[in-house]
Amino acid sequence: MRSLRSEQVEWIKRAGFVLCLVPLARLAWLGVQGGLGANPIEYITHSTGWWTLSFLMITLAVTPLRRVTGINWVLRLRRMLGLFAFFYATLHFTTYLWLDQFFDWTEIAKDIVKRPFITIGFAAFVLLIPLAATSTNSMVRRLGGRRWQLLHRLVYVIAILGVAHFWWLVKKDITEPVLFACALTGLLGARLAWAVRKARDVARPPQPSLR
Repeated sequence: MRSLRSEQVEWIKRAGFVLCLVPLARLAWLGVQGGLGANPIEYITHSTGWWTLSFLMITLAVTPLRRVTGINWVLRLRRMLGLFAFFYATLHFTTYLWLDQFFDWTEIAKDIVKRPFITIGFAAFVLLIPLAATSTNSMVRRLGGRRWQLLHRLVYVIAILGVAHFWWLVKKDITEPVLFACALTGLLGARLAWAVRKARDVARPPQPSLR
């Protein structure tokens, strides 16, 4: 499974695309069946936010998975997974704008300024927009590989803000925010360890050859 033909990877991407829509389909089904609980708006907001964070973590897990397992084709799923993170973030934000605030821009502005968890959540969403907008191959070429990579490292900041947003929102049971924080710590910690090892290898003087 480490090496797959392009046709096989395409089928995996299509299956993954369908699976990524399952949370939305489940919400729609629960809505039709009246299964969104006593506060449907809160349920939808929590669900879309939870899946936004989940897709961010899954996206960040792609590179460590490739490095540990040597399965290179998983990198071809990363863009799709990142765009689904943005998709669910958009649903999350739209739920807040529409169903919660009814597009009352004055109240929304006050909310963003006065409530810290909304402030950092809004900041995370705004930072996601340029990442989604530059996700195409043409934008990679236009920006250049190095600048594109630097821009997309914002995903680390976005993930931190997203976890903080969730943690600040929850008032009693912080089990889920803690789990997300642990996952993010592991994913960022692995990257830091690899970066330190790479820096040491670069700084290490070449060993004299023994002849």
